Amino acid sequence: MTNSAPRSPYRGLPRRAFWKSVADRGEGPADDLYRPRFEITRKTAIFTAGSCFAQHIGQSLRRAGCRIVDTEAMPDMVPETVARRFGYRQYSARYGNIYTPRQLRQLLGEIDGTLTPAYPVWVRDGRFFDALRPAVEPEGLETPDLVAEHRRLHLARARSAFARGEVFVFTLGLTEAWIHRESGTVYPTAPGTIAGAHDPEVFAFHNFSFAEVIEDLHAIRAQLQARQPGMRMVLTVSPVALTATASDAHVEVATSYSKAVLRAAAGQMMSECADVDYFPSYEIVTSRAARGRYLSADLRDVTPAAVEDVMQIFFAAHGIERGDPADHATTLDDLDAPVCEDLLLEAFGR
Repeated sequence: MTNSAPRSPYRGLPRRAFWKSVADRGEGPADDLYRPRFEITRKTAIFTAGSCFAQHIGQSLRRAGCRIVDTEAMPDMVPETVARRFGYRQYSARYGNIYTPRQLRQLLGEIDGTLTPAYPVWVRDGRFFDALRPAVEPEGLETPDLVAEHRRLHLARARSAFARGEVFVFTLGLTEAWIHRESGTVYPTAPGTIAGAHDPEVFAFHNFSFAEVIEDLHAIRAQLQARQPGMRMVLTVSPVALTATASDAHVEVATSYSKAVLRAAAGQMMSECADVDYFPSYEIVTSRAARGRYLSADLRDVTPAAVEDVMQIFFAAHGIERGDPADHATTLDDLDAPVCEDLLLEAFGR
């Protein structure tokens, strides 16, 4: 027998497995950062939902000529700014931003008729708002009955969207939410921010745990596959920081918690489900190699260059040609600003 040095399991691993590859590549993202688990083409029926950052993803997919499911559309003659102000052309139906998995699970339950939200109508200055999507009618509606009728029509369109899609791209944004204490109904923003009034005896702050997020994601997957067998899911995590926190932690610490929980949950879902993939938009934007160049002046939102590079990696990995990069948004004026309820919270910190 001859003595030989022990062989490290790290010997022979590809360069991408070592941090030195990050330090050596400069400021751009790595070409091999994302290896898709399944194929997506321009012909794939894609439906989208999620937090504000998901609006950037949806816009980019549309501009690249991908087949985006949209069952609650506006005529092409309506200007983009007008349509988006009223919740159109943001997602595959007019449900507005869905910040937490629980919010989406609740919507699917409402579509099935197994769940009825509490306090579905909020009031502001004599106008009435859909509490589950308060930003889609910026000025509210004339009566509670009209809100209920609009919601009935919306749920029918959303039901159709969730039944048509082949791949669901869901951007996870927050773990923090406001809920109705008795029923557990979750809202996209705190009562009193856009409409309604906060009563601490009725509403409570809730910060979802890893276990709760995993449970919700599994339930969402099961509900969607019941409508569309074979449906696949791409999860991603928004790199946009919290505007504000009600957790009593510093907003930086609260942001770190939310993103860590969501990222871990997405990874757990991918490890447990062969039909779930993870796309690293969060890692691309927050990478140390980016040296902060993907962050806007407020250090919270992302720049158009960030969206461009994130989506270029996605399209390249799936072999989708986008045409001349000059045709895509490269300035803040060209990039359609997402409509975000949580941005309104900034007003309460001044």
